Amino acid sequence: MSLLTRMGKFFADRKEKQNYDRYIVLCSNCFSDQGLRLDAERIGEAGDGVCPNCGDKSGRKLTKKRAATLAHRFFVWGTLQKCEYGAAPLVQFNEQRQSSIKTAPWFQKDIELISKTLTIGFFYYGPRLWMVGEVEPLNALQEDQSRQAIIQRILDEYPSVFLDENQLFYRIRKDPNLPADKAEYDTPPSAFIGTGRLDSADLPVMYGSQDLEVCVHECRVTAEDELYVATLSPTRSLKLLDLSYLLSEEHVTEFESLDMAVHMLFLAGKHSYDICRDIAKAVHAAGYDGVIYSSYFSLLRTGTMPFETAYGISHRRFPQMREYEQAKSIPNFALFGHPIAEQKVVVRCINKLILSHVNYAFHFGPVGV
Repeated sequence: MSLLTRMGKFFADRKEKQNYDRYIVLCSNCFSDQGLRLDAERIGEAGDGVCPNCGDKSGRKLTKKRAATLAHRFFVWGTLQKCEYGAAPLVQFNEQRQSSIKTAPWFQKDIELISKTLTIGFFYYGPRLWMVGEVEPLNALQEDQSRQAIIQRILDEYPSVFLDENQLFYRIRKDPNLPADKAEYDTPPSAFIGTGRLDSADLPVMYGSQDLEVCVHECRVTAEDELYVATLSPTRSLKLLDLSYLLSEEHVTEFESLDMAVHMLFLAGKHSYDICRDIAKAVHAAGYDGVIYSSYFSLLRTGTMPFETAYGISHRRFPQMREYEQAKSIPNFALFGHPIAEQKVVVRCINKLILSHVNYAFHFGPVGV
């Protein structure tokens, strides 16, 4: 290809990208399905112009780029199926395929409209098996005979961090007997130990976070609860193993990834607790004061999609996506023992916490696929 031809292609591609981002192709009122229409209202831009598709002036306007965002949010993220570990969408789309999915009849015209506008096809997605939990270290953690070897790798490969006296974190209590008593904010009494992700009868744990909203989520509060929050800080430097850290694993696939195994473990439900508790015991035995781990509510807090991929490759493997993926994780603290009674942590102050407003962010997906 000559230099002149390459230059011509470069400017043609740039013009096409500008057109992709600039010109209105649809509006929110183009869609029949109410969920699609509401999502399009959030994604689209306000404008007085006439929609080139339906002729309406009042709908929120969509460029091709915004319409593609709508298609991904509704048909890909909206069909995400959670597994015991991991998750994968039922539907994907690209420019090489024709639409072949079946949905409830009220979606059909909308699918045809998006497919025609973006020149794409929607199809059933066959995910790579790592997305649904087929990760070798994770499988090994689920087997008693191989669990300790992987736990030792976790101890060796995850970084140590230090929580110093200047760092504050929070702990919320619901309906404490004596709200002003500092001891109320220590690790729960033995009768309540062994129900959380990391605590067990052998190892009591105090949970806290530097993100106050995550504390509220973690406590499963209701409008009827009397809530109190203690602001805490260490009395000395505390050594923690940071399990929320995104490991750099350039020479392994997702199937072999310890990073992916731990990432999936802490996004899993109660069936994962036995593994997490064994990890906590090993970390404690290694001389740490506690662990940092990703909150189960991290994705709800950040509003991000789990296990995102490009061409079936996890975003966690791309160096340029590292900061984005790390930001999805909201770290919690799990401190071993009874840190307040043991004078490793001090209560700086206690406040009553009043829930004054709750806001739910959501989007939609199809049914019948």
